[in-house]
Amino acid sequence: MEDIIERFLAYDGRVSIICARTTNLVQTARDVHDLSPVVTAAFGRLLTISSIMASEMKNKTDKLTIQLKGDGPIGTMLVTANSLAEVKGYVTENVVDIPNIEDGKIDVGAAVGTNGYINVVKDIGLKEPYIGICPLVSGEIAQDFAEYFVKSEQRNTAVSLGVLVDKNGIKSAGGYIITPMPDATEEDITKIEQAIFKAGAISKMLDKGMTLEEIAKNISGDDNVKLISNDITPKYFCDCSKDYMKSAMSSLPKEELQEILKEDGKAELTCHFCNKKYEISKEELEELVKAKEEQDSMNKI
Repeated sequence: MEDIIERFLAYDGRVSIICARTTNLVQTARDVHDLSPVVTAAFGRLLTISSIMASEMKNKTDKLTIQLKGDGPIGTMLVTANSLAEVKGYVTENVVDIPNIEDGKIDVGAAVGTNGYINVVKDIGLKEPYIGICPLVSGEIAQDFAEYFVKSEQRNTAVSLGVLVDKNGIKSAGGYIITPMPDATEEDITKIEQAIFKAGAISKMLDKGMTLEEIAKNISGDDNVKLISNDITPKYFCDCSKDYMKSAMSSLPKEELQEILKEDGKAELTCHFCNKKYEISKEELEELVKAKEEQDSMNKI
């Protein structure tokens, strides 16, 4: 089934709902980075919320970067995304072994840690990018982002994220955010709270084959939710290239480039986001050194 992000309005437009199915996206990330189950669950949750938040951006050139750093064995996770919900990222430790909780649930909180922060950077075309920082509250990621939305964006938002992993791969992955509008009533909010509790985990609803519209009805308690948009397909996508890697190398000091040339005769660079390798040949390194020398000569004039 194709990954998708769908937007809904509930209770006659007084409540906004965004639901995402990201099973294929998370599977790709797991394959690219060779992640263990608990890292897959944690990183998959971060990729999912990043795709949802990116889908809220309006312009094609808008960029989102989210860094989540806890004191657990996973270390730092970083994700970047554009407004098409094309996401990529990496994690410090791709293999972590944490005992499951008693009911068999993967213990994401222990792997991420409870001491740390979420750092969100939104480059939306303004003079300066928006930066929001919020401490972790549980390490389970959904609860941490609910806290982020309240503290940094001043909006009360219910957040649910889930990744169902088995030995064969990702059975289901997805998430949702529910945001009451200013005119939402206390009765609306109470119905939503009751519906969320009754609905259960988003990953299990997806695993049952429920559509996002059915899930939106389930989690809102409103059978008359209105579909607003369903034109975004989140995907794991890295836009790295050899030219980009050469450009990154050109920022190195001339002496360092000369040392690489002397010792190795070439350079091999690996993209952190997709693990693709790029070889910079001896001739290409010599061109970079020559460009540095020409720049030095120009600066002396």
